Amino acid sequence: MTEQPTIDYWRLCVDADGISRQRRCAMHEFELKSIQPTADPQWLGQPSSGAMTVLFTVLPVGWTGSWHENPEPQWIVPLSGRWFVESMDGTRIEMGCGEISFGADQGCREQDGRRGHRSGTVGDAPAVLMLVQMPHGR
Repeated sequence: MTEQPTIDYWRLCVDADGISRQRRCAMHEFELKSIQPTADPQWLGQPSSGAMTVLFTVLPVGWTGSWHENPEPQWIVPLSGRWFVESMDGTRIEMGCGEISFGADQGCREQDGRRGHRSGTVGDAPAVLMLVQMPHGR
């Protein structure tokens, strides 16, 4: 069978000074097993369980939001189009299909009128995103 996979993602978080920053991370805890008894084995990541909310959002062409924190820790999965996330440290990451992000910038302090992050569309198509929100503390 193939080598254990790795899935890269961007993590937006808050540093010890209360400033949002982005860093590249990787999921690498996969187990080769069947998802159910009759299915062939596949690489399965560590499951999350409990109450989660799944939302779909469409960011219009040319849209740029104001500075804000993620309402809950959440996975952001682009389904079509491109979008960006800019953190308080000035890092701007552009993402499209197949490039996922985890937003965990709750608890930032305001600096120069910025708190958390801002995001928006890139290019001439709307950005369609799926959000999987988890309650705080998970």
